[in-house]
Amino acid sequence: MKTPFFSIITASYNSEKTIEKTILSVLSQTFLDFEYLIIDGGSQDGTLNIIEKYKNQFKRKNITFKYLSKPDEGIYDAWNKGITLSVGNWISFLGSDDTYMKNALEVYYKNILNVSHQINFICSKARQINTKGETIRFFGEPLKKNVFKREMRIAHVGAFHHRTLFEEFGLYNTDFKITGDYEFLLRVLIKLQPAYIKCITVEILGNGISTRLVKSAFKEVKKAKEINHTNINFLINIEYYFSLLKYYITRIKYL
Repeated sequence: MKTPFFSIITASYNSEKTIEKTILSVLSQTFLDFEYLIIDGGSQDGTLNIIEKYKNQFKRKNITFKYLSKPDEGIYDAWNKGITLSVGNWISFLGSDDTYMKNALEVYYKNILNVSHQINFICSKARQINTKGETIRFFGEPLKKNVFKREMRIAHVGAFHHRTLFEEFGLYNTDFKITGDYEFLLRVLIKLQPAYIKCITVEILGNGISTRLVKSAFKEVKKAKEINHTNINFLINIEYYFSLLKYYITRIKYL
């Protein structure tokens, strides 16, 4: 059986309000050499009924589609299960309230083939929208290693990782609940050969993170830097307090 070029993994939990749009965005891709895996955390709403509804559509398009539903320890545990089940050469994580642009996979495929040097990670730009479909912001920059050690400016959603990164460095650290993606990329940074696509490939639904989660995220970022020795601890602490200060100044500005 031919190995798919891409593996796309979606972690879900009680996502009945959004996951149908996510699934349809995957089904509508112009590039079809991929497999799709949904790792559900044991949803109690209508999520599984929606997932089941689209099994035959994937089959008709000859796209491998797998899903499982059982309690997990959070999004990074779900991603790890997806990685273990996947067989594609390039792996991406699409949230259960995120949607690909119709030609996203084709754009990624062409850029991976046409890049002039060997790469093992590729990301793009993203658009964050509200429930009305209005743009909140655009984000996603090229991954520059010195900048990345201080803060994450890339759009991880929709980005693709070559399978060899997980084979060499292991899976996501499930001690992290919010910034495990940042920790993983710091861990592999020494071997990372990144590329960047200067166009939007994905939309993210969301109105921002609560203050409580922002504080937790900053603490996890600090922990990720410490265990991966991005700098001396004194400077990591300075970066932590500076990030908090910048966040609160931004909040005050928009009040």
